[in-house]
Amino acid sequence: MSQSVVVPASDTATLPLDWIRPQFPALAQVMNGSPIAFLDGPGGTQVPQRVMDAMTDYLIHSNANAHGAFITSQRTDEVIAAARGALADFLGCNPNEIVFGPNMTTLTFAISRAIGRELLPEDEILVTCLDHDANVAPWLALREQGIIVHTVDIHPENCILDLKDLISKLNHRTRLLAITYASNAVGTLNDLPTIIQLAHDVGAWVYVDAVHYAAHGLIDVQQLDCDFLVCSPYKFFGPHMGVLYGKREHLERLHPYKVRPASDVIPDRWETGTQNHEGLAGVTAAIEYLADLGRLVSPQVSNRRGAVFAAMTAIRHSGEKLCQVLIEGLLQLPGITVYGITAPEQILWRLPTVAIRMTKHPPAAMAKILGEQGIFTWHGNFYALNLTQRLGVEDQGGLLRIGLVHYNTLAEINRLLAALADMDLTR
Repeated sequence: MSQSVVVPASDTATLPLDWIRPQFPALAQVMNGSPIAFLDGPGGTQVPQRVMDAMTDYLIHSNANAHGAFITSQRTDEVIAAARGALADFLGCNPNEIVFGPNMTTLTFAISRAIGRELLPEDEILVTCLDHDANVAPWLALREQGIIVHTVDIHPENCILDLKDLISKLNHRTRLLAITYASNAVGTLNDLPTIIQLAHDVGAWVYVDAVHYAAHGLIDVQQLDCDFLVCSPYKFFGPHMGVLYGKREHLERLHPYKVRPASDVIPDRWETGTQNHEGLAGVTAAIEYLADLGRLVSPQVSNRRGAVFAAMTAIRHSGEKLCQVLIEGLLQLPGITVYGITAPEQILWRLPTVAIRMTKHPPAAMAKILGEQGIFTWHGNFYALNLTQRLGVEDQGGLLRIGLVHYNTLAEINRLLAALADMDLTR
């Protein structure tokens, strides 16, 4: 694999947890006398106080629909523009290439329908075994009009995408590759620069699901050269919303499904109905939080994009270290199977999202036992249905997922490992 996907971290890119954790009021919660360990980040992260404040401030001082002739509406227009600018800095693109929606799934269905208008029977689309179903089902739906959808396999022993299988399925009829930046179930990080180039070589577009990756590392859509990329702010410390990046030429040429009075100028033509304006205020605050973190770890940065770069570089570096500790600890426990990459020399190709199964307890029981101790994890398939089916665990309750983000600590990892060790002693 090419190493170009990995963001290098400087030796000084350490995370100031004594500054980070107080930003998140939820982290102060206690359950049965112990602090709650939020190891459920892949399902949605906790949010900084400033995000709540921004949303409340909007509802008090700016609550109105857009494009009106009065002050609260004008403030709403400013909130929308500010959020678009913040997301542009977060993703590395132009603000008019940012589209907002209720969630990634809804945005993906909208784009898939628009792309489907241009496809012919027997055109081909590729999806993968690693993806969340939100980047699979919208493309499978195009089979109704004769589109052929193929699934790219993985190496089940480490959950890495099978590049030979991908290459064998790419051909002159491939119109689009839908692929995740990183698996939301087992943490595998795809080599997107190599994969995107392979797809572009046969003339295919690439639709990237970065929902899971966005909390863990820098995204640069121009460097990736992807055609579309989607993410969800509630997975990176913001409110529940969806965000789509699309290359300007695609957003201008494709025809969206929209109401007639709506603007035909990008990006507005892709935003159906009234947006979640208070959510947009929260999105800007979330990105400002990341930028402030970046300014702390790299005081020399001169703009918000540079600050985001510094923050996400430090977060990526910290995640690698936490992941190594977690995997090493899990591998020492009897009766535990770890899915995905475990080799230390390949740790750069995964995120600190680790899926396991235990011999004595099904995932649902494990999650319940841990939850009663104030250790919050997820169980099931996490909508990564292709993957749990491919691993043969879908009909056995799926997986237990441990998801670390940058506010998690080594103490929380050790607490989890101790709880799992105790669990192995019980029947």
